Amino acid sequence: MEKDWLQNKDTFPEFDVRPIKGNFLPAIIKKAKAVEKNGGITIIQNFEPIPLYGSMKNLGFEYYTEQKEEGLFYSYFFRKEILDKADEELPLKPIVMPRYAEIDPALAGLTVNFWNNIWNKENPAIELKYKLLMSLTNAVGAGRIRQATRELVKAYHIGIRSEQLDEVFALIIWNQGIGHFSSEIAQSSLFKAYRLIKEMEKSGKTHNEIMAVMTEKFSEKNPETGFNN
Repeated sequence: MEKDWLQNKDTFPEFDVRPIKGNFLPAIIKKAKAVEKNGGITIIQNFEPIPLYGSMKNLGFEYYTEQKEEGLFYSYFFRKEILDKADEELPLKPIVMPRYAEIDPALAGLTVNFWNNIWNKENPAIELKYKLLMSLTNAVGAGRIRQATRELVKAYHIGIRSEQLDEVFALIIWNQGIGHFSSEIAQSSLFKAYRLIKEMEKSGKTHNEIMAVMTEKFSEKNPETGFNN
C-alpha cells in the first residue's frame, strides 16, 4: 500500500551528501531534526543509505528510496511524528561506504546490503551485543584494533557489562599471549576504552554519562578510532 505522503515527495528539500567524503551522518541528522511534523527531506546518495534508516526512524521518519540510475539514489523521508530516541541510537555507525561507491557503485550496494544482513538481521539467533563481542575478539586476532575499539563502545552501549569485558580481556590474554598483550593490547585504544569504563563506573558515573564520554573520546575525531579523509 502506497504511503499518502509520497505524492508530495518532489516538494521535499533536497540534501545531496555525495560531495561529503567523511562522516555525513551528523549533517543529515542536524537537518532532519529541523524538519517539522508532516514535513520531509530528500537525501541524495550514490548508494542506498541503509545505515541511515534506523537513525531517521528514531527521529520519527518514514522513508522510501528510489534508484534513479546506477550510483544515484533518492531517499525520501517523511516526519510522521517528532521523536528523538538518542538512547536507542547505536554509536559509531559505518562511514566508509562512500569510498566503496567511488570505486564502483555496485560494490557499495553489495557492501551496504552485506552490512545490513549482518548487523540488522531480523530475529537473529545471536544477540547484537554478543555479535559485537565476537567481532571485537576477531578484530583483535586480526590486528584490527581500531575496529575492536569501536565494537567495544557499541557493545557497552547496548548492555554488555564491565564484568563481561573483564572476561573478554582475560580470553584475549589467553589466546594472544602475555607478551603480545603487554606490548600491543595494553597500550592500545581498545584497552584505554576498557579502562575508562572501569574508572568511570568506580567513580559512580551513570551509563549515560559514561557513553557520552566514550562516544566523544573514541569518535571519528580520534585518529586511533576514526576514519580520516
